[in-house]
Amino acid sequence: MLFTGRSIASLMERLWPPSSRYKPVEASGGAVLEARSIVVEFGGVKAVNGASIRVGRHEIVGLIGPNGAGKTTLLNVLSGFYRPKEGRVYYMGRDITGLPPHARARLGIARTFQHSELFKHMTVVENIMVNLEPWRPYTVLDAALWLGRARRWEVWARERAEEVIELLDLHRYRDRIVGSLPPGIQKRVDLARALVQEPRIVLMDEPMAGLSREEKEDIARAIIEVYETSETSFLLVEHDLEVVMDLCEKVFVMDYGRVIAEGRPEEVANDPRVIEAYIGR
Repeated sequence: MLFTGRSIASLMERLWPPSSRYKPVEASGGAVLEARSIVVEFGGVKAVNGASIRVGRHEIVGLIGPNGAGKTTLLNVLSGFYRPKEGRVYYMGRDITGLPPHARARLGIARTFQHSELFKHMTVVENIMVNLEPWRPYTVLDAALWLGRARRWEVWARERAEEVIELLDLHRYRDRIVGSLPPGIQKRVDLARALVQEPRIVLMDEPMAGLSREEKEDIARAIIEVYETSETSFLLVEHDLEVVMDLCEKVFVMDYGRVIAEGRPEEVANDPRVIEAYIGR
């Protein structure tokens, strides 16, 4: 695994007996996360219209398309924020279409957002620890009385946060209030919050949006380092085509709610349907 300390897997061994936990099974073709024939409607308008995508084990996959193509809506379906009108979502071969976001986080699906959903009044380390709440084993009473389970979780969560701070080189910011940090650092904190969950796959919604070239390079390096030192897969929704072409092994292209092309970056870039979607109007 990516982290060397007491991992989420070891915590789960203590908190949930094996019979109560989901045991991953091999998906068809080794897919980590797969969406099949997804349809999402808002007021009778199909934001996603029969889209299917697939992310394999240890892959960096791009999801691109013009504004309004349905990319973020599909990402919200994969992460559990939206439930599709039609279609199914599979994680490691299991149908998770009806699972809420926190249950998907426990399975190994992490998410970052286009506009960082950080707690701006809290420090970096506190923001990272918050994302371990799905694994909190104690009650409100335990916390109020500062009983053993609450103390042990606090120590464990802080150790996990420190490991990901080390990984993403956030030491100098660990005790800074997040709202005072520049956008590029906030994006790294958002990625750290996802990685602290020790995910099998990270869904990233426009991680480069609003960043300078140097900040984009920092985020790209972080993604590559995590990819090279772990088995984590990434699905990137991104408008910066240069980033997608440099980072991704496979790309899906959406337009008007449909997947119109998929393949290696160089293949997709020369697909007439993709060229028309971007510049043909």
